[in-house]
Amino acid sequence: MNSGPVDVLVAGGGGFIGGHLVADLLAQGKTVRSVDVKPIDEWYQVHPDAQNSVGDLSLLDQAEAATEGAREVYMLAADMGGMGFIENNKALCMLTVLTSTHMLQAAQKYDVERYFYSSSACVYAADKQTDPGVTALKESDAYPAMPEDGYGWEKLFSERMARHFREDFGLTTRMARYHNVYGPEGTWTGGREKAPAAVCRKIAEAVISGKHELEIWGDGEQTRSFMYIDDCVKGSQMILASDLEDPINLGSAELVSINQLYSIVEEIAGIKCERKYDLSAPQGVRGRNSDNTMINEVFGWEPSISLADGLAKTYAWVYDQVKRAQG
Repeated sequence: MNSGPVDVLVAGGGGFIGGHLVADLLAQGKTVRSVDVKPIDEWYQVHPDAQNSVGDLSLLDQAEAATEGAREVYMLAADMGGMGFIENNKALCMLTVLTSTHMLQAAQKYDVERYFYSSSACVYAADKQTDPGVTALKESDAYPAMPEDGYGWEKLFSERMARHFREDFGLTTRMARYHNVYGPEGTWTGGREKAPAAVCRKIAEAVISGKHELEIWGDGEQTRSFMYIDDCVKGSQMILASDLEDPINLGSAELVSINQLYSIVEEIAGIKCERKYDLSAPQGVRGRNSDNTMINEVFGWEPSISLADGLAKTYAWVYDQVKRAQG
C-alpha cells in the first residue's frame, strides 16, 4: 500500500468527494495517496498520478500502512449514502467509528502535521429541524446532543474524538460539517444516492422514456440546502489550513424544498412531470439549513455556487449515465 512519503493521504479517495479532492490536489502539484475499501474498478474516479491503493481502514494495521509517510490526511472514509440508506443501515453507519478511530491513532503514531475530519450536518439535534421553514443551524446547535440516529451519532462521537486527540496528544485536527454535497461523478442509482442525484436520475429517465411521471419521497415540502462539490473541495482545504479548532459548517445557505428541487431540474431538462407522493418513504428531518455566520466571519467566504448552476452540470452528467446504462 505504501510507496514512500506523500504530501497528502485521502482516506476514502475512491468515493465521490474523495475523487474530486484528489483531482484538485494533484492539479496543485501535490503528491497524493488515495486509499479506499472498494476495488479500484468501483472507484468513482481513478487518477493515475496518485498512489492508488485498496485498503480496509477500519483495521488498525491497514490504517497505519495507509498513513505512514503522509504529511496531511483528509479522513473522508465512511459507510454512508442518502436518506434511504442512512435510515435502514444504522449499525453499518455506526461501524464507521472503527475507521474514524484507527485513522486518528495512525495519524498520531506517524506525527501527521494536519488531519481533516469530514463530519456532517446529521450531527445536529433533531428537535431543531422539525419545521420546513427551519432556522439555519449554527455550530452550537449540535448540543445538547440528539443527532440523526446511527450515522449522526457516529459523526458527533468522532468529532469529539478528533478534538480530544488534539487536546491530549497535540494532533492538529480540523473538522467541517458537510451539508448535502452533490455534483457529477457520484452515486446516482442503487439506493445510496442523495436527493440531487436521485432527482436528476428520475427526470432523465422521464425524458428518455417519454413517460413524464415520477415518485417523490414524502410530501416534497421537507427542506434542505445543497452544496456543489467544487465549493466542498475548496472549503475543506481552506479549513484544514486554518487555525480554527472547532467544527464548522460547510454548506450552502440556499434553502429549497424537495418540490422546488424537482422543479429546478425539470426546468433544466425542459419537461414537466406528474408527481406522485410516497408518504411512507424515508424523509429525514423536516428542515435543515446551514448558518454560515461563522465561516463568513473566519474566512470571509462561504459556498456560493448556485443550486441552478450546480444542478445543470450534475443533470448533464447523470443524464449521460442513464442513457449509457439503458444501452
